[in-house]
Amino acid sequence: MTTSLAFAIASTPCAAYAGGGKTTGERKEGQQTTATRQDKNLGVETKVRTTVEGSPRSAKTGTLTPANSNWDPPACWYEPAYTPKGIEATVKAIRQIEVLNIGDFVGGIFDSYFKEGHPYKNYNLDKQGEGQFWAAAVDEKRKDEPEAQACDRLPFWVPKGKPPQEPLAVSPRILAEYAYGQIPVPDTEIKMAPEGETKVNLPTWVWLDKAKFKKISVTATLPGTGLSATTTAEPVSLRLDPGTPDAETYPSSGECPIDDDGRIGRPRAKGTPADTDPPCGVRYLRSSADAAPYELGATITWRVTWKSTTEPGGELPPGEFGTTQDVVVREIQSVNR
Repeated sequence: MTTSLAFAIASTPCAAYAGGGKTTGERKEGQQTTATRQDKNLGVETKVRTTVEGSPRSAKTGTLTPANSNWDPPACWYEPAYTPKGIEATVKAIRQIEVLNIGDFVGGIFDSYFKEGHPYKNYNLDKQGEGQFWAAAVDEKRKDEPEAQACDRLPFWVPKGKPPQEPLAVSPRILAEYAYGQIPVPDTEIKMAPEGETKVNLPTWVWLDKAKFKKISVTATLPGTGLSATTTAEPVSLRLDPGTPDAETYPSSGECPIDDDGRIGRPRAKGTPADTDPPCGVRYLRSSADAAPYELGATITWRVTWKSTTEPGGELPPGEFGTTQDVVVREIQSVNR
């Protein structure tokens, strides 16, 4: 284990972070145990790694927002972090910090906990190889949320082969929920006909590039534990918001389903009469005149499921990701002769 303490004393977080963002192979961040400290707590840089399958063919990607606003997955968890020798080395490194005697002060607190029987004796060195100290890690993408402060326990001992008695101990479910936040969904820039500018009372056809919108899976694994979970997102529909109440959508619900061939909407074929209703689209009833263009919102809803080798898995809340595009709407000009 490599111990690396970043002691910018006032700002170092109490638990290190699980880095976010898009990956196309095994994670490079967080491969080693790295201690961090704030006040009287001691956390760890996560060893969780993620892999992505079905990464979208898009230069622009985002992450899903749960459609269920009441869903509150953990922003932190506890995972195996330190051997007895590792925790001893970590506390000794803390004692070497000389700024304002902080090292001795904090090291004394940790020694009381890990060395002097409150509750552990001599760092559990007599149990080397029989278990590990578990410590808190925080999801990097959620580090500023209040939920990230929920893991406030000092590292605690877990014997090998014995499940920890801690609700936030890392599990396949927690890994699946973490993977949810790592899914790189493609930008929802839609295609339109006519493009960019349309006419009052004439339908605007809307569709999406079906090559971009396919299943995407993220597998989160904690090496050395046998814990792994795969979370999969599959697009199911496109929701249109015209950006004004003076408009109608096709279909009337504004929800364009995915066809059997995986397509959302259809391009308007050449020669199609301008007043033909599209399977997916919008009809504006009033011009945008000299005001700002209407902002046509396009939001993809994704069905999200998870599975693991040790738990049955199941459904997670559907996710959404959307953008807006400007649409200029003009009056149809007629010429009287």
